Amino acid sequence: FLGVFTSGGLAPSLGIINSTYTGIFHFNLTLFSDRIYWLINIPRENITKNTDIAAVEEWLVRITLQHGLNIYTTQGTLLDNVREPILQWDLGTLMTKNDITKVYPYVVDLKVAKCPCANDVALLGFILNKTYNGIYIGLSFSGFWDYNDTVWYNLTDTIYSQVGEEHTELSVVDMVLTNHFLVILTSLGLFVSGDLRYPSSSVLFSRADFCGFERVDYVKGKLWYNEKCFANREHFEVDYVTITFERNRTLSESSSCFYTKEPFREWFPCLPHILKGMKSFPSTVVTFLVDQEHSAGIYLFSNQKSTIASVSILKNNKPGLNPKFPLFVFPSSFSSPVGMVFHPRSHFLYAYGNQVWLSIDGGNTFELLADFHDDIIKNTYHSFYTSDITFVSQSGNVYLTKAGLRRYSKIGSISDNIFTLYYDHMGFIHKLTPDHFEPDVSLTTLGNSRGIFGEPPDMGFETALAPQYISLKEIIFYAYVPANEPQGNIYTKKFSNMHLGKVIHSRKTGTAYIRKVLQHNTSEGFLSSIIAEVINPFGIEEVNESSCLSSSLSINQAGNASYKLTLQSQNLDIEKTVVIPGYSSFLITRVLDAKNALAMATMPERALSNMSFQKDSWFLYNLGHKNGRMWSIYAKPCNYWFQHDHSLSLNVLKYIDLGKSHTLKVKVIPNTKGVQTLEIPLLKVIVGNANLLEVKAEGSFDDTDSYVMKISAASKGSTSLALVIWGASTECFVTTVVPTLKNSCSYLKSMHHIPSELIPLEDWISGVHKDSQGFNMIKTLPINYRPPSNMGIAIPLTDNFYHADPSKPIPRNLFPKSKRSGKFKQCANMSTREECNCTNDQKFSHAVAFSDCREKVPRFKFPVTQYPVSLGIYSENGHTPVETPYLVTMTEVNRRENWKLQHSVPENVKKLKNYLESHLNAPVYNPLGLNLSIKGSELFHFRVSVVPGVTFCNLVEEFQIYVDEAPLPFPGHTLIAVATAVVLGGLIFTAFMFQIRNIHPSDICQKFMTRNKVNLSNFSINQMPHR
Repeated sequence: FLGVFTSGGLAPSLGIINSTYTGIFHFNLTLFSDRIYWLINIPRENITKNTDIAAVEEWLVRITLQHGLNIYTTQGTLLDNVREPILQWDLGTLMTKNDITKVYPYVVDLKVAKCPCANDVALLGFILNKTYNGIYIGLSFSGFWDYNDTVWYNLTDTIYSQVGEEHTELSVVDMVLTNHFLVILTSLGLFVSGDLRYPSSSVLFSRADFCGFERVDYVKGKLWYNEKCFANREHFEVDYVTITFERNRTLSESSSCFYTKEPFREWFPCLPHILKGMKSFPSTVVTFLVDQEHSAGIYLFSNQKSTIASVSILKNNKPGLNPKFPLFVFPSSFSSPVGMVFHPRSHFLYAYGNQVWLSIDGGNTFELLADFHDDIIKNTYHSFYTSDITFVSQSGNVYLTKAGLRRYSKIGSISDNIFTLYYDHMGFIHKLTPDHFEPDVSLTTLGNSRGIFGEPPDMGFETALAPQYISLKEIIFYAYVPANEPQGNIYTKKFSNMHLGKVIHSRKTGTAYIRKVLQHNTSEGFLSSIIAEVINPFGIEEVNESSCLSSSLSINQAGNASYKLTLQSQNLDIEKTVVIPGYSSFLITRVLDAKNALAMATMPERALSNMSFQKDSWFLYNLGHKNGRMWSIYAKPCNYWFQHDHSLSLNVLKYIDLGKSHTLKVKVIPNTKGVQTLEIPLLKVIVGNANLLEVKAEGSFDDTDSYVMKISAASKGSTSLALVIWGASTECFVTTVVPTLKNSCSYLKSMHHIPSELIPLEDWISGVHKDSQGFNMIKTLPINYRPPSNMGIAIPLTDNFYHADPSKPIPRNLFPKSKRSGKFKQCANMSTREECNCTNDQKFSHAVAFSDCREKVPRFKFPVTQYPVSLGIYSENGHTPVETPYLVTMTEVNRRENWKLQHSVPENVKKLKNYLESHLNAPVYNPLGLNLSIKGSELFHFRVSVVPGVTFCNLVEEFQIYVDEAPLPFPGHTLIAVATAVVLGGLIFTAFMFQIRNIHPSDICQKFMTRNKVNLSNFSINQMPHR
């Protein structure tokens, strides 16, 4: 198969994606005959160059057999374990499998804390009973897929070093893993780790003191955290953590709720001082959360009389005295509040307990999502990637919704006594128990994971339904509540919000899509109903199933909504419904005798008394439950697909620069076979903080009934924007997309100098790149080179070395000023160049910070005139030239002169230029058409900076030019010219004197040569006798 695929010119592609980055890498097209797979090798620096320890977002990896075709797609994750903070530490003493096995019998509950930016990195803590002692935590970097991959640590000694070993009954109570800190609530106190970005041999914890609180309080304490990923962190982004105690404060205590911000050293009472004595305020703070999008603190108060939500503005990171909004008072039915939580990386706020409430406006208002009556939601679990939210009740029932969606489903139940749930980075849900992990592998691109909760449950309830047709495609089902039903059980025989968007099935035949749930203010009978769209026609009763169909039908009123039907009835017809086209339907509730029965009218105003109908003019439907329920309700298969333009990430982070806007384009594709597509907008746009975001949305249907929306947004801060397919089924993989728009500088945005001639990398490596005239345009700098100063070539005064090598001598180091200057940076305290650890990127970098590593620079002939200084801004959106209003300043980092710039200033820019120059005390230039001329020699190192006030980014670029083959500098050239003139003048004067004296130098030389020859001959003759 692979050979056939490759022979067609196709090869797999690999996409690496997070909220700010998308990179596509292609496998080699060639598939060798001895291979049954493709290989690809991607150097780490092709994805990221950073190696510092910091909160960094985990990447998604998506492999397709051909990029763009989306066929045979598989996905995974990629974790940067070099930078992930918690992975750089030894949390405590390592435990073997036998060690941790001994702890299992004493575990009574589990707590999970996951990294906000990399959900595959998570901690699992054991909550122990009073008969055992210790802090035992498991660390996974692979999302708890394999129990054997979990590394277990014993932190008992670390905690006891803070509280003393005389205390007993030590156990984990709760945990929070923030972007940079680990917070552990134990039975003996609250402990905060040091900054995880700066690892040491072991984690050091500090204990937070809460005066008056003891072990009995700590074991009932809870930690609350608004999960946000602070990768590429801004200065205003900071984590907050809250602790609440389940008791009323005493006169000697400042509060029963405390909060703190990073680094979690000082804890403050949640309530302002003026509120403490107010009797009108509830005494118990159930939850306090910090909403960073609105700079507000949100309270959930509760007492025996009421449950209230309140929002206070944060001033200097402290809640103000006055509420931001009027108090929101929940109805008395919300009697058992448990907590409040933000869905990660979004502004969706959920309050939960025996009911679940949703707020999309920062706690100003809440909308009822679900009512569980006597069953209380104890825990919520969230996936930022799939927008899944799972609620688990105290009875073990499991419910699912999507962030921002106003419907939910029951997806099963859990019978384990000790368990917790956990979503990994890709949205797979895992059931964790002390001795094993059970991941769900049923997640597909069209549905949700739920295999660990058993088969999809029937969401129907035990009562009879009465169908009432409105048209051939629209039907109403009324749920019957008997008059003698106990008051406490009535809610079990009514439709609820859980049934919205589901599909009702008849055991005979027929399905319908539930579009609306209605509640009726009647004392008995039909207390609720649903409006549904018929997908498949519902089957009717036949004569052999009900003999009454062979008779005529007479109707007479017997009460307000009760009617007596005359027909050949029998007990088997109880809970069957008589349907008469154009009139009210009648649910048979009791058989009086062989020819009479009592029935309830679904629409009494359309029920006519004293009417008769011949056989075959009316129908009988069986949707009762007396002999086994004849109907059921299940979740509807996914009915919409979400298409994101220009991005493979579901939760993108977009940076919007000063004065700019961003455009999003999305498409909702209906997959509603057999169901009518309504001509109303399919997408709802919800702004996290409307004060910070200006949104313009335009939506329309295309020719394929797909809904296309174009959104233009201009941000004034950092806030989220939610796009919710309001009619989507909870079975859909994507119903909600939450892009974050941040009015800030993108870490991918930078300014670059565009050289006049591009030199290939291989030529930079070789050091040779010749122009058309054979001039080498690459200069290899001497070792420990320093550029000249204004005092001369031999007197460098700069602190910057180039091509540094501490083992070699430093040239041009004779003068005292030169000896006092020059400092190594990368090579400081090193003995050889190899120890400087210069990377290839540093060797080719123009930045002065890496001048020690720089070996080769661009080379030009003297003089350099009208060199175009071309600048471009590069970002995730592409490349744009630098032009007004991006005015720039330009300096030479080594304080060299002999250069100047030429530029043109438009009339509309002159005023801005003059204003900036007066405030910056530096020349300001128009980057468009900027030209550089150099009359000096050797290396010039320039820095170009965009002026402040026109962008959030600190746009700075550096470039270098080496000027070679320059004439000798003053005074060398002048001295040579003068000396040459003197010599030539002397020669001319001597020749003149010889001429007027009639002296002929040639004759003198000839006579001299002749006399030497005669002397030499005589000498030879005289020596002959001696031989």
